[in-house]
Amino acid sequence: MRVGGHHALVTGGGTEIGKDIGLVLAEAGAKVSLLGRRVGPLEELAEQIGEPTFFVSCDVTDAMQMKAAMQAARDRHGHIEILVNNAGAAAGAPFHKLDTDDWHAAMAVNCDAVFHCTRAVIEPMLNKGRGRIVTIASNAGLRGYAYVTPYCAAKHAVVGLMRALAEEYGAKGINANAICPGFVDTDIVAGAIRNIAATTGRDEDTARAELARMNPSGRIITPEGVAAAVVDLIQSERNGEALEIA
Repeated sequence: MRVGGHHALVTGGGTEIGKDIGLVLAEAGAKVSLLGRRVGPLEELAEQIGEPTFFVSCDVTDAMQMKAAMQAARDRHGHIEILVNNAGAAAGAPFHKLDTDDWHAAMAVNCDAVFHCTRAVIEPMLNKGRGRIVTIASNAGLRGYAYVTPYCAAKHAVVGLMRALAEEYGAKGINANAICPGFVDTDIVAGAIRNIAATTGRDEDTARAELARMNPSGRIITPEGVAAAVVDLIQSERNGEALEIA
């Protein structure tokens, strides 16, 4: 399946990884719809890409908002052949200090939103006999990390979801894969660096270098690298992958 000419919807599409995913999909010829909470970054990216890019401001943790946003995208660009579940967030805290609200907040954006968005596209994809679903997970979905237990649990869940969908629908023309980056140059990692510096007394440059060493490459990954992997997966026949980029 080639990207060109198909309708691709990206959640968390206004900034960082989502921004670069939108750019590379548009460069590959897709009709791109962007979903995100903040109008400003979405509008700026849509102007940068140009027509026929479409954007909708919505909270993907709100099933009703998301459903309406997806319908607006369909009204503009037609059937959604490609879904990229990119929206996510991480907050750090010791597990024994977490409360139920912390847990539910992490699950809502990192797991529940993936369910709602994927559920909204799966039946139309089945009817067409074709579709591609890519979820931006994390290598925290493949192993454990201290102080981000809800995030790890949610990312493990969405990796499992993609694998299960691949088994259930692969023979019906729908491929589902996860991309599991290590530490990427995003606000989430910047927040982790600040938190490490604040709690350990190290300076931020030292904290950043420590995170970089945890990636096998020895460096912080770029959002562009993740975006390129998304397009590669969409255009391949790989199914049920949990592709680690580190």
